Amino acid sequence: MELVELNLKMTPTRPLDCPTMPMRSMESVLESRWARLLIPSLSDLFFLAILVWLFVSGGGMGWSGLLADADVGWHIRTGEYILDHHTVPYQDLYSFSKPGAPWFAWEWLSDVIDAVLHRTAGLKGVVLAAALVLATFATTLVRRMTGRGTHLFIAMLIALLGVGSSTIHFLARPHVFTLLLMSISVWMIELDRQRASRRIWLLVPITAVWTNLHGGFLALIAVVGLTAVGTAVEVWLGNGRTIRDAVRYAKLTIACALASLANPYGWNLHAHVGEYLQSSWIRNMIQEFQSPSFRGETMMQFEGLMLVGLIVAATLLRRKQVVEGLWIVFWAHMALGSVRHVPLFVTVCAPVIAAELGAWWTAWTTGAKKSSLVGIVNQMAADSLSGFERTSVLPFAVCAALIAIGAPIQWPKDFPSELFPTKLVQQNADLIAHSRVLTTDQWGDYLIYKNPQQKVFVDGRSDFYGEKIGTEYVQVLNGHWKWRQHMAKYNFDLVLIPVTNALAELLKQEPGWRTVADNGQQILLVRDQALVPVAGNSPVQPRF
Repeated sequence: MELVELNLKMTPTRPLDCPTMPMRSMESVLESRWARLLIPSLSDLFFLAILVWLFVSGGGMGWSGLLADADVGWHIRTGEYILDHHTVPYQDLYSFSKPGAPWFAWEWLSDVIDAVLHRTAGLKGVVLAAALVLATFATTLVRRMTGRGTHLFIAMLIALLGVGSSTIHFLARPHVFTLLLMSISVWMIELDRQRASRRIWLLVPITAVWTNLHGGFLALIAVVGLTAVGTAVEVWLGNGRTIRDAVRYAKLTIACALASLANPYGWNLHAHVGEYLQSSWIRNMIQEFQSPSFRGETMMQFEGLMLVGLIVAATLLRRKQVVEGLWIVFWAHMALGSVRHVPLFVTVCAPVIAAELGAWWTAWTTGAKKSSLVGIVNQMAADSLSGFERTSVLPFAVCAALIAIGAPIQWPKDFPSELFPTKLVQQNADLIAHSRVLTTDQWGDYLIYKNPQQKVFVDGRSDFYGEKIGTEYVQVLNGHWKWRQHMAKYNFDLVLIPVTNALAELLKQEPGWRTVADNGQQILLVRDQALVPVAGNSPVQPRF
């Protein structure tokens, strides 16, 4: 009995649930091409998280939030004009204040894309495409950070702060292409500075396409130019660069500038954009050209990034890393002068800031034990970095599903009723179509979208209308002492404005004007001599 027990004690045993073969590590699993293709990466999950956070969940801006700016309305209609006539417009299509005046449709390629999407899937197609571009932009930000070996948790923090700061321009407008193309282009420059490659010359054809998508192509030329200047300074300071590097980036700057001439308007486009950006009236009157107000959440996030960024810039310049230091100083200056440059500051500078913060964190925690909380966090971050080096089919599958899905997602079928007079326009469509309308610039965009034949006083094309008409527009809506003079000059016979505008109260008391509709937020007034639809009949033709 004792011998048997002894034998039993000496016989090795193993639990029944213990596997007979060692488990394969994730690295070995991902050696298979199909596994890399099918197994989602952390990069994929970040892309989807941004998409859900901003547009799908109830806590984000939602799909309709992308339509908060009605400029997309005339972009769609201009794209349809180009598709129908096989040419870009050279004269105005939409106004009665400057009929037939020369006009630059300088974002014509974006207009065509919007028109194709709209004809294919309505506003759903437009907002979905914009959302996917923006989510891809956010993903490129974090990929650029992790590609530098930045501590993952710091990269995620800076990326989310950067995305939050940029949401002021998360709209279905052509500038979404600038955000994505700028991030990709700066990524290419960053990689090229680490190891020179011929791929950097792809920026030349990218500039040619970008010029026809959005005027933000000038930002790329500025970044490449700063890179050339900064590299030359680094050569002078003796930080390891050569004069050939500086000359190479200078040639690239010139090549990109020449490539931007590949547009239907040639150098005239550059002259027009330059005049537009230098207009003091535009800078004073258009909100997105004004300095940021550090009161809202988004601008507070930008403020934090900028302050840290300036500290980082000083550190970089002290270490003779002039290029990245110049990037931060230049774009901080531009963003403080105009809120529209805040997303560009984020796009160019956020990865640089994150990399420096990551280096500071690493230096501070060098002595931490692996078993400590800090050591465990650092190891988790290091182990997860590889998850941002690949892309599976998951994002593409989700995109395909969103394209195919109708209900239960509430895709926008019109612009947000909270911001635009959707019901008043629908209920009074015939009257509006046959009237000389005074409305806000944003509502003018909406009227053009609803009826491409509608002629408006002003719309969102502030570069086209200029200071004279822009000033008259502001004066009449604000009840300036010249308001009657402007009303008579343009022979308005219908006014569609927010009830909060001073003109609304003035016209209520003005002889010859009467209120057709007033829902407490928007008001529609007509002149007694204006057209009034008769029940069952078409409205009388206008005098003009």
